[in-house]
Amino acid sequence: MADTTPATPVTAPLAAKKPHSVTHHGITVTDDYAWLRDPGYPEVTDKEVLAHLEAENTWFEARMKPHQPLIDSLFTEMRARIKEADKSVPQKDGDWLYWIEFEEGAEYKKWWRRPVGAPDDGSADELILDEVALAGDLEYFRLGALSLSQNGMMLAYAVDDNGSERFTVRIKDLATGELLPDTIPGTLSSLVWVAGDKGLIYSLANEQWRTDNVRLHWLGQPLEQDVELYHEDDEGFRVGSGLSANEKWVVISTGDHETSEARLIPANDPLATPILIKARQAGVEYDVDERDGTLFIHTNDTHENFRLATAPLADPGSWTTLIEGTDEFYLTGFDLFRDFYVIEGRRAGLDQVEIRYYDDPARIEPITFPEASYVAGLGDNPEWAMEKLRLSYESMVSPRSVYDYTVADRSMDLLKVQEIPSGYDASLYATERLEIAARDGTKIPVSVVYRKDRAQMNTGSPGPLHLYGYGAYGISIEPGFSTTRLSLVDRGFTYAIAHIRGGDDLGRAWYKAGKLERRTNTFNDFVDVAQGLIALGYTQAGQISISGGSAGGELMGAVANSDPGLWGAVVAHVPFVDVLATMLDASLPLTPGEWPEWGNPIEDKAAFELIRSYSPYDQVKAQAYPPIMVTAGLNDPRVTYWEPAKWVAKLRELKTDGNELILKTNMGAGHGGKSGRFESLKETAEEFAFILWQLGAGR
Repeated sequence: MADTTPATPVTAPLAAKKPHSVTHHGITVTDDYAWLRDPGYPEVTDKEVLAHLEAENTWFEARMKPHQPLIDSLFTEMRARIKEADKSVPQKDGDWLYWIEFEEGAEYKKWWRRPVGAPDDGSADELILDEVALAGDLEYFRLGALSLSQNGMMLAYAVDDNGSERFTVRIKDLATGELLPDTIPGTLSSLVWVAGDKGLIYSLANEQWRTDNVRLHWLGQPLEQDVELYHEDDEGFRVGSGLSANEKWVVISTGDHETSEARLIPANDPLATPILIKARQAGVEYDVDERDGTLFIHTNDTHENFRLATAPLADPGSWTTLIEGTDEFYLTGFDLFRDFYVIEGRRAGLDQVEIRYYDDPARIEPITFPEASYVAGLGDNPEWAMEKLRLSYESMVSPRSVYDYTVADRSMDLLKVQEIPSGYDASLYATERLEIAARDGTKIPVSVVYRKDRAQMNTGSPGPLHLYGYGAYGISIEPGFSTTRLSLVDRGFTYAIAHIRGGDDLGRAWYKAGKLERRTNTFNDFVDVAQGLIALGYTQAGQISISGGSAGGELMGAVANSDPGLWGAVVAHVPFVDVLATMLDASLPLTPGEWPEWGNPIEDKAAFELIRSYSPYDQVKAQAYPPIMVTAGLNDPRVTYWEPAKWVAKLRELKTDGNELILKTNMGAGHGGKSGRFESLKETAEEFAFILWQLGAGR
């Protein structure tokens, strides 16, 4: 009988070259791999495209197969650090205590509750949602929005079963356990109960994967009778909705990356005329909440680090400053409660939480934290009349902890510390917060962690280092705890996070300094941090592995082009590397809303030339590249699968080295990779195995 086992490929797949070009501003850009975009996207059925992706996957498997024992070992140790049978600390909301649980071996959670005052012996526990049962044998499962009705007797939830981020909403009657016939497909939003639990507010994703609407569904009525409460005409804006803290108002918000606008409608009368807080003004962002007829507005209208203002509900556009914006304190948000309010922010890049009082503006009670570098903030605090605030805290050496902070006496009670079953001794590790000068003199914060007994920088023999970065959209990368990271650190790696410009780690100015015409600061900062870590003795060129995803994958592509000799291994997850072509295509889901972040190369020649100058795909050239591992998701609506596929194809064509270049496309997943807590660990184990293999540290 003939052996039908597929032969192991001996050479990497080479994509066909098919001439294609576009011209903008008198400049013609050629793209021989444009054909990898299926013309029927989001359906991907083109046989030649699928065959190429499958060939890349086969090559990935062939190259990684010899390292399967290391992958298995990494996965085993990562899994051993997870407490498989685990539960969250119950939290009171109305007449019930709510918590989530993982069972031994389960990929997904179960959601539980019991009446307040009932015995904690399991006799009164009620399972309200079983993700394990919902996921079943699905290749991909993700629970999106989850919303309890005001009376606590119905549960609306949304599920994505393929990674496309188009969710289907179902409603469960918690008294009977039965699903209502109401089904709402194609959502991408929160779910808000209104009108005495008779209605549910949601948003649909349009064909461009944009939420340009807020809709009201009356329970028991056909979807055709749903009412559109708001429609957004600006194709760059996205719409969302939520409840005010006192649950009296539905807040409808719309905006892009730099401008926003909000409206209020009464939760008990959702068909009432919305109250516009203030008309949109380019570059002004704000969000709003309400208490006793007073609006609280968090806005950057007078200072880029935001201020907190108030206004009477009767005159919502008349804003009076309550807390001034300053260069020193970055006000990231606020939460209203009945008797006090809480502001959160960062000072010198470190999280701050302060209790403030409505009747005494001078009374400020900061909550202090013990370490020099940490992550802290409010947890789940669902009730209006909170007396104890749920807080979370962690650092690069301290596992995640959950506290209750009693506001009246300012005491802190530890409720839970993340348990690591295989064992963890924090005293073996050290963390530091460094400042490394970029080429323009700007000091870039860097968070590092390493084992004290493996700190090679003190021995004159620098060891391997892993450097992580993101640097976009004003998203900060927090110096938090990671159990998976230990698999590198325990093998002698220093692990570093570069808090580069483009994130908002040091405030809004830090974000602005890495976007639009200053985008290249982000890439330069990352390279300069690496050079600085070498100068400080932490590592050496060629012994640095780097990783980033999405916009962080763009960063990986840019620095692989500019400074290939620095890196011993590059891992780019769902990388946004075809920046120019994507920003030139207004039909793609994200593009119009992304122009404030990257620039509009369709209308602006300068933006076109700048993006082209750093777009990783456009700047691939004939040179030696470091070993590179790339991941993609066939159903990814954020970074479409063809971006990493085209990038790898062009690298294969032009690179002059013999280093590894592998691409893995998840054929049943999207932007976040595989779902499930253990399936995702397998992908991390593959990434770390690749790094250890390339840096000669695999064991």
